[in-house]
Amino acid sequence: MSDTAFPRCCAGCWHSPDRPCPDLVACLEKGPVCHESDACAAQVGARNRARRRESPARPVVFVGTGTCGLGAGAGKTLAAIHAWLAAGAVDAEVVEVGCIGLCVEEPLVDIQLPGRPRLSFAKVTDKKVAPLLSAVFSDQPPPSEPLGQFRQDGAAPWPGVRPLDEHPFFAPQTRWVLANCGVVDPSSLDEYLARGGYGALAKALRTMTPADVCREVELSGLRGRGGGGFPTGTKWTIAHKQAAEQKYMICNADEGDPGAFMDRAVMEGDPHRVLEGLALAAYAIGASRAYIYTRAEYPLAIARLTAAIAQAKAYGLLGSNLFDSGFSLDIVVKQGAGAFVCGEETALIHSIEGRRGMPRPRPPFPAASGLFGKPTIINNVETLANVPGIVANGAAWFGSVGTASSKGTKVFALSGNVARTGLVEVAMGTPLRQIVFDIGGGIPGDRAYKAVQIGGPSGGCIPASQLDIDIDYESLKQVGAMMGSGGLVVMDDGNCMVDVAKYFMDFIQKESCGKCIPCREGTRRMLEILESLSRRPSTSLGAVVSPSNDRRIEQQFEALERFRSVMNLEHLAKVIQDTSLCGLGQSAPNPVLSTLRWFRDEYEAHVYDRRCDAKACRELLVYEIDTTLCKGCGICIKQCPSDAIVGTPKSPHHIIPERCVACGSCVDVCNLDAVLVH
Repeated sequence: MSDTAFPRCCAGCWHSPDRPCPDLVACLEKGPVCHESDACAAQVGARNRARRRESPARPVVFVGTGTCGLGAGAGKTLAAIHAWLAAGAVDAEVVEVGCIGLCVEEPLVDIQLPGRPRLSFAKVTDKKVAPLLSAVFSDQPPPSEPLGQFRQDGAAPWPGVRPLDEHPFFAPQTRWVLANCGVVDPSSLDEYLARGGYGALAKALRTMTPADVCREVELSGLRGRGGGGFPTGTKWTIAHKQAAEQKYMICNADEGDPGAFMDRAVMEGDPHRVLEGLALAAYAIGASRAYIYTRAEYPLAIARLTAAIAQAKAYGLLGSNLFDSGFSLDIVVKQGAGAFVCGEETALIHSIEGRRGMPRPRPPFPAASGLFGKPTIINNVETLANVPGIVANGAAWFGSVGTASSKGTKVFALSGNVARTGLVEVAMGTPLRQIVFDIGGGIPGDRAYKAVQIGGPSGGCIPASQLDIDIDYESLKQVGAMMGSGGLVVMDDGNCMVDVAKYFMDFIQKESCGKCIPCREGTRRMLEILESLSRRPSTSLGAVVSPSNDRRIEQQFEALERFRSVMNLEHLAKVIQDTSLCGLGQSAPNPVLSTLRWFRDEYEAHVYDRRCDAKACRELLVYEIDTTLCKGCGICIKQCPSDAIVGTPKSPHHIIPERCVACGSCVDVCNLDAVLVH
């Protein structure tokens, strides 16, 4: 961008006189000020209003092109919009934005006409583009009802359209971290600056010492949003006090939990907020080099972060001697291979160093000896994204929201069997019921709520009896769960909790780095026990007793073995918790322990009755044909892969249990619903 894009300021400002001023407020507050400050303020104010599109001179079409939007077909929608505008020679601006959070309604398209607020439309596929744009640009009723309209002072509201912030998904939320996501162009530094971006960094470098920043964050009550919930300011203070010529700051954006996509969405939708928070953290601890460690499976986030870093350097917001403060910072994006264990901070450090990602014993902790043996602080994306707001508005502002021990907001990735999936940001202390039923819209298909898995593989399940629990760090621990990074997977009565525990244990076992025996071997044994509970009965165990024993004795023996396995399961889980090397191994048994605690009856049904009431464990299902309904069409015989179905044409068929592999093909093809599943 040329220097003429901004009014020039005098040499008394933080930047050199030949560099454009990206933050008028910083210039005015520092004093001396611009020799034409009133004119400068008027010009920059008008410029920022234009960049916030408060009164655009021409139509603007916004398209959600985050990963979730692109997965839903936003790429085709974007192409169709460009084609329609070109065909009609319509002079309009097209802006790509990140995910606003309502992923279930993607592709999302917003339209803003001069003098009117921004209208938001859901599920706009490429086929719907032409009729939608034709109607709105002609000021006619659109073919589909809008999700809502943005609030905008001075614009004539669309009649009969509710404000978007009153939509049931958004109304209960407190959007601080996600404030810009889906609203601004993530590729534009100017838009971030127009909304106060980098003002907190300017304030810190001009008026606060590193110790002041540490103290402000500590007073705010911000706790790490990556899982453990350790006080962020306290962690920074430890590193700040370390005497070292070189320190490092790391943003952990690896995000390996199944069902978690919060960090990805923030990096894609508001990358400069992450950079500003990372810069503030680096200044607070005295680090001159920072890393953003993310998985290579996040190409869009990586591209937008890389572009944002280049923009910030060009504007003098990263690099050498920022704001003439003497503080310098370089940021490097480091791509990982997607190993779950690299979410553990010492394993992450090893990966950046070019070594295999494996945890090491602590102490020393990274704050004293981390990357390349130097003091290092690691915070996740959401933690750092909270920092600019704290520095800009003060600790009391941040602490005014939340509970006594858990301040601020928390972002959750709401997924699973819930009507409205997406990104949710709520105040700490919000009841779980409100998240699932008010924001999420409840369980679709008239199914009953069973549980929420929170905290990923290291977390736990929260049953219906605890649905009114307030979400904060301490309350979740009381029910055997943990905050984790923020994955929140809703399950209904069609989910088997033994199967859920098996899924997470299989994930953990595969992702174990293998360094310590309790995690490497213990999780494997736990998985084998869970698999045995959902496996079809065999005849091999009966032979151990005596080949002549009847099936009843054989089944009793099997039940005894399964019961003993479940008893060992709890003991084994405690051993793994007590003896594993790192936090991931120590929390690995949590899904099993929480399901045992709240859903023991399901384990007992699997152990004693070889029954899965949710019908999720296929090998435990029994298939039979209702002879009163079967007409002998023979379709099921043709589809059966194990020749388990017998019968003659036009006569009722039968299933031979010993041959049935419980594949369910007969159920899928029967048009008469004659196949019963028990």
